[in-house]
Amino acid sequence: MLILLESAAGFSIFQVAGDKTTEIRSDNVQDLVKLRAFGKFEDTTDALSATTALNESKLPKNLKIFLQKTLVGSRKDWAREQLGIADAKLAGVVQKKLGIPCIFDQNIFAIHRSLREEMLNLIPGIGAEELRSMQLGLAHSLSRFKLKFSPEKVDTMVIQAIGLLDDINKELNTYCMRIREWYGWHFPELGAVIPDNLLFTRTVQKMGTRNNALSMDFSDILPQDMEAKLKDAVRISMGTEISEDDIANIRLLAEQIIAIYEYRVELQEYLKNRMHAIAPNLTLIVGELVGSRLIAHAGSLINLAKHPASTVQILGAEKALFRALKTRHATPKYGLIYHASFVGRALPKDKGKVSRVLANQLALSARVDALGETSEPTIAFASIDKLEKRTGGLEEGAQRRIAALQTPSQHAPAPAYTPSKKYNAETDTTVTTTTTAATATGSRKRFAEDSDEEEETTAPAVEETPKKSKKERKHKTPKSEGKKRSSKKSSKKDKGDREERKEKKSRKKARTDDE
Repeated sequence: MLILLESAAGFSIFQVAGDKTTEIRSDNVQDLVKLRAFGKFEDTTDALSATTALNESKLPKNLKIFLQKTLVGSRKDWAREQLGIADAKLAGVVQKKLGIPCIFDQNIFAIHRSLREEMLNLIPGIGAEELRSMQLGLAHSLSRFKLKFSPEKVDTMVIQAIGLLDDINKELNTYCMRIREWYGWHFPELGAVIPDNLLFTRTVQKMGTRNNALSMDFSDILPQDMEAKLKDAVRISMGTEISEDDIANIRLLAEQIIAIYEYRVELQEYLKNRMHAIAPNLTLIVGELVGSRLIAHAGSLINLAKHPASTVQILGAEKALFRALKTRHATPKYGLIYHASFVGRALPKDKGKVSRVLANQLALSARVDALGETSEPTIAFASIDKLEKRTGGLEEGAQRRIAALQTPSQHAPAPAYTPSKKYNAETDTTVTTTTTAATATGSRKRFAEDSDEEEETTAPAVEETPKKSKKERKHKTPKSEGKKRSSKKSSKKDKGDREERKEKKSRKKARTDDE
C-alpha cells in the first residue's frame, strides 16, 4: 500500500512493506516504510496554492501533475497499489479524476502521524533548519491570504464589537436596576419622576441626598417641568435617611454607569464605521446592528454570503425551526431580520412576506460585499427601491380592504320584514290510536301512518307449545326439572293471585248491588 504525505516542503509517496499497516509506529517506521517519490515545492507561492486547495478538500494542480507523473504514467509494479490519503473528500476526488484506487481509514491517520514525526529521517536532502523556515514562511503566507491582504476587510472586529455591545447592554440594565433599588430607599419618588436611566443616574450623582435638591439647579440635566416635579417630590418624600458613606458609594456606582454609557456611544460609532467599510450594501439596507448580528451569527461575511436567502430569513431562529419541525407545527417566518425597519413597519399579517423579500436582497448584498472589489454601496439603493415598492403595495392592498369593509354595500337593499301569520288553534285536530295487545316477548307497539288514513298494526299471535306428557318429563335433566318446578310454583302463584282478584271484584260488585 502507498501513503501520500503533504508537508511544507512538498508531496511525498511512501510504500508500506507487506501488510504491516497496523504495526507501524514511530520507532519502527523507518524499517517498514520506504520513500518512492518526492515532489518539492518551487517556492512559497506554489506551497500556498497547494495548501489552500487542500484545506478545502480540492485537488491542487501541482499535486495532480505529481500523481500523474508518479503513478498514472509509471510502469512500475508498486505504482499499481492502493493510495492511502488522510482526507476522505480528497481521496474521492483523486479516485474520480485520476482513476487511482484510494483508501481512507483510521490506520492511515496513525501512519501519517508516524511519518510526520520521522520526516527528516525519511526524506533525504532536507535539514531541520530548512524545513522549519519552509513551515514558517508557509504559515505567514497562509495567514496573509486569509486576511486578503486588507485589514479593512477583517470581519472579526465587527463580530467582537457587536458581542461586546450586547454584553454592555446587559451590564447597564443590571447596574441601573441596582442603583434605582439602592437609592429608592432614600428617595423612592425619584424613580417615578425620572423614568430614563441615564438622567436618573446623573441626577443622583449631582444631588446626593434628597435635601440638596431644593437648592440645586438641574437645568443642565433635566427639563424644566421634570425639575419642578422633582422638587415637589422632595417635600413629600417618605424615604429613610442614609449616611454619607452610603451616598458616596451610590455616587461611585453612578460614575461607573455614566462612564459605561459614554463608552457604549463610542463603541456604536466604531461599529458603524467598520460596518460601512466591510459590508456597505448590507449596512445601508438593515443598519449596522442587524447587519453585524447577521455576520456574527453566520461566523463571517463569507459564510453569510454562502447562505441562501431562505437561511438568511430564519437566521437566529434555529431553535424555533427545529422545534416546529419536530412537533409538525408552522415554521418561523423570520429570525434576526425581525428587528429591521422594513419588517417592523409591516402589518402583522404581512411580516412574513416582507421578511422573505428582505432576505432575498440581503443575500445578494452579502455576496456583493464579500466578493466585490469596491467598498461603496452598489446594489443597496436598487434593493431599497424594490423593498419600498413591495411594502407599499402591501400597504395599499390593506388600505383597499379596509375601505371596502367600511363603505356600504352596493347590492340591492334587503326586503322589509313581514310578520308571519298568527297561529290558529281552531285548526288543531286530535288523532286517536288504539293499542294492541302486548306480545308474549314484550315487544313495543308500532304504527304505520299513511297520508290519508292511519292503519293499526297488531302483533302476531304467539303459538302455544303443547304440553308434554309425564313420561317425557321423567327423562329431563335435573336442571330442566328444577326450572320446571320453579315455573310450576310461579304458575300456581299467578293462579292464586287471579283468584284473589276475582273474589275482590265479586265482593265489590255485591256491595254496589246492596247499595
